[in-house]
Amino acid sequence: MSAVTVIRIDQGHVRNAINSETAERLHDEFLAFDVDPDARVAVLTGDDAAFSAGANLTDLPRLRDSGPLGPTRLPLSKPVIAAIEGWCVAGGLELAAWCDLRVCGEGARFGCLERRWGVPLIDGGTYRLPRIVGLGRALDLILTGREFDAAEAYDIGFATLVVPDGTTLTTAIALGERIADSPWNAVVHDRASVYEGLGMELAEGLANEDRHGKEVIFAPGFADGVAQFERRRG
Repeated sequence: MSAVTVIRIDQGHVRNAINSETAERLHDEFLAFDVDPDARVAVLTGDDAAFSAGANLTDLPRLRDSGPLGPTRLPLSKPVIAAIEGWCVAGGLELAAWCDLRVCGEGARFGCLERRWGVPLIDGGTYRLPRIVGLGRALDLILTGREFDAAEAYDIGFATLVVPDGTTLTTAIALGERIADSPWNAVVHDRASVYEGLGMELAEGLANEDRHGKEVIFAPGFADGVAQFERRRG
């Protein structure tokens, strides 16, 4: 069984715009992924035409504590990779920003296009974008609502990888498998340390990193892993 779980938005007839039913399903699928002991990494994808155009304005997702688009306020314990082809705009951009990593096709298009319709960012965009691309760039994207391409997404740090169109899903799955093959306790704790540290002062953040590190170092099997590394190096 693969350690990578693929979750599909599956609304291609509307550029993967998300309605209430789809938001509920995404929420439930990600919760199921997070508690599945055999699943280590999730890949979220749309289709070749669009990752997601955000909320379906003809059937707006209801406001929910977990985020209107479904999972965007869920603090998952395991990594999620976005596989992005085509349009990734409005709430779709926010959904991609919720993911840990973003694999983008060369023809992908991005933008906070909700600016044109007076719709606010409400799925974490104002919180996450400054942390991913920096304050100045985030304000440019949020205030102007301008479109930008995959090359710029990579240049500003939003895209993790840019690959030929049509290959994002296979690339994202391969990346997920590479992460999943790593000693898992260290992956989970290092990831948690990064996210928890974002809201901490230096001393608190370093203490938190130390706490997570000790959870790994003193866990059963850690010495065996180090010994295996030494054997490989020798």
